[in-house]
Amino acid sequence: MTLLRDEDLTAAFDHAARGYDTLVAANPGYHAQLRRSARRLGLPRGGEGLRVLDLGCGTGASTAALAGVLPGARIVSVDASAGMLARAAAKPWPARVTFVRAAAEDLAGAGVEGPFDAVFAAYLLRNVSDPDAVLTTVRDLLVPGGRLGVHEYTLGGRRADRAVWTLVCRGIVQPAATVLGDGELYRHLWRSVVEFDTASRFADRLRANGFDAVRVLPLPGWQTGITHTFVGRRPRTGNGAEG
Repeated sequence: MTLLRDEDLTAAFDHAARGYDTLVAANPGYHAQLRRSARRLGLPRGGEGLRVLDLGCGTGASTAALAGVLPGARIVSVDASAGMLARAAAKPWPARVTFVRAAAEDLAGAGVEGPFDAVFAAYLLRNVSDPDAVLTTVRDLLVPGGRLGVHEYTLGGRRADRAVWTLVCRGIVQPAATVLGDGELYRHLWRSVVEFDTASRFADRLRANGFDAVRVLPLPGWQTGITHTFVGRRPRTGNGAEG
């Protein structure tokens, strides 16, 4: 199969929204890992007075992680899928959390404007058609010195990493998703990871798009070598772009 992109991917997520929380709940440590990545942003404790963008919020798991780690921050949560966003917005949230429907490639068109003190993107960048363009937009939305946190499936480069990922997807995730009628989306999930950057290459991509102080941090459990936290910073002077 070819990868799903743009409107086709959004439609697939719309359809999958009803069963999405059930599937991720079966992933050991899913929510704890998101909270760990949110803490790795290294923002002031509590986040009082900060403004944070949750880019690609899905049904709100990443938003919940940010809200738990940064109880004083104002959080703008964005997703392109109306179905996923409706599931997220229907959950109980404090007034400091707002939801906006927008594609990562067209934040300005949806009225999402900076500056933000931090941007958090979970399971997003391997799904966009032009990750470099999205990263450039994100950098420009940040205050000088603002933080980017990316929580993403990015293989570590060992043959075993791909083998474990394939075993989990084909043995557990895809059969369950097929029962729910969402097999195509989760076949895309497997392929999108094996065809995307390795962890080291994604770190290089962040640097090439103007982020400094880039760190690659593995996550524990079965996802070691499969899921990583990436932390970068918009430079305090200049735009940081190379070339």
